[in-house]
Amino acid sequence: MVKAKAATSGRRGNRSSPAVAAKPNKKKTAKRAAPRPGKGKTPGNAKARIAKAPAPIELYYWPTPNGWKISIMLEECRLPYVLKPVNISKGEQFAPAFLKISPNNRMPAIVDPAGPGGRPISVFESGAILQYLGRKTGKFYPADERRRVAVDEWLFWQMGGLGPMTGQANHFANYAPEKIPYAITRYRNEVNRLFGVMDKQLTGRDYLAGAYSIADMASIGWVLSGIRLGEDMAKFPRLAAWVERLQKRPAVQRGLALGKELRQVQANDPKAQEEARKILFGQRARP
Repeated sequence: MVKAKAATSGRRGNRSSPAVAAKPNKKKTAKRAAPRPGKGKTPGNAKARIAKAPAPIELYYWPTPNGWKISIMLEECRLPYVLKPVNISKGEQFAPAFLKISPNNRMPAIVDPAGPGGRPISVFESGAILQYLGRKTGKFYPADERRRVAVDEWLFWQMGGLGPMTGQANHFANYAPEKIPYAITRYRNEVNRLFGVMDKQLTGRDYLAGAYSIADMASIGWVLSGIRLGEDMAKFPRLAAWVERLQKRPAVQRGLALGKELRQVQANDPKAQEEARKILFGQRARP
């Protein structure tokens, strides 16, 4: 676990709160009577100036395209958060404490101590988390119903299409114990088709739903995954420009970099990779 952090536009290591202290008022004001000795009371206007820092959101996370959705959103919204790594390669997603938060044994998940009514709330499923944070902050998820529908369309398009199909393509190309040409071709073709859908949607607009939104944050990690599979981006010029546009955003850069070091040990350990395959790809219903 790392210390609570809030996104800033500076270096990644600078995680100070975005709140800025108010400057002293130099104008002359009428003198106020001091509180009587011994009472220990704080003047009402001083109380108003004392703002209690909100408890940070707990982010249960591993650096994958699904995890990146939430790290990017937290960084974009400048929300303080505490990183709670969930090493899915070691089976930490099956821990009873985590299952209380995410019963589907999948990350990401969050716990917001300052949830609705000021009470804690846990949220699992990346799309649900993005919508929740969008409503909480009023950012990147429009209140206008017509515009919100457009964002929801492309968010659920990613959840139901781009993510699963790219994930399957990556599995059969890089993780399956045997190379099955039909499966590799099937899912590579689907990734290609979905890239074409995005490229067409981006005609005349910079982002999927018009303005930058949670739909774009949800998609960027999976597009990068598809590119690593070898898709020729020269065939998708508008999508390529969209990728470049997002990668220039400092919050996206920080979100994609979060926890990168967590996977480096496994990347250089064949035995750890084999154990991870057994855990990740051999799951069945549990009692």
